[in-house]
Amino acid sequence: MNVLVSLTSLIIAAGPGGPTRYPFHVGEQLNFSAKLGMLKLGEATMHVAALDTVRGEPTFLFRFRLEGGNFLFRIKNVIESWTTVDGFRSLHFKNDNSENDHIYLREYDIFPDSGFYRQKGKEGQQPTPKQPLDDASLLYFVRTTPLEVGQVYKFDKYFINEKNPLVIRVLKTETMELPDGSKVECLVLNPVIDDKGMFADRAEARLWITNDARRIPVQIRSRYSWGTVTLRLEKMTAVSGDR
Repeated sequence: MNVLVSLTSLIIAAGPGGPTRYPFHVGEQLNFSAKLGMLKLGEATMHVAALDTVRGEPTFLFRFRLEGGNFLFRIKNVIESWTTVDGFRSLHFKNDNSENDHIYLREYDIFPDSGFYRQKGKEGQQPTPKQPLDDASLLYFVRTTPLEVGQVYKFDKYFINEKNPLVIRVLKTETMELPDGSKVECLVLNPVIDDKGMFADRAEARLWITNDARRIPVQIRSRYSWGTVTLRLEKMTAVSGDR
């Protein structure tokens, strides 16, 4: 497999099914401010950190990091995904999360061809779909998926079978401002998966992505029992099609 990484164009991966084009490439980093209501909570980043290899397959390493808090609590969450360049399937997923004094580390090896995954530290294996995605790679999958306003899409792709389907409702378009001050039309999505976390049904999550070839996430908003968290794009580095 040959992989061409360009800082000025889309990434193209030549594989058995022909070339695959992605609206992101290695080196892209998106920096967000995180707010709880009107109060600054911290910062978040989405990073296409590297090209790596897992069990002989070329993979993207996606990294999402959120860190912040206030006088009541502190949070630090780093999730990493090793997702194949050809076929876009998650092979390894790591979730390192700490909230105040509570630390949670979960790590998974995923075997799509064999139809199962294993959680490190636990015995046994669990079924997984043929094209599994995890919490980090889902955000990039959405960027590659054709979407139309008014449509509802369902995908049985989350690596934990019982949490499927992933549902994406395309609610409307809305004009947003990018960090350089330019205005851009965005699709407003309501992504739903499982009943916990950022994209739980009860979180009433909203994801704004540019309605162009770049599909840049501009804003993410989720409602929790303790308040509404908004991530707003503040800086973008090495984005495909930068002007």
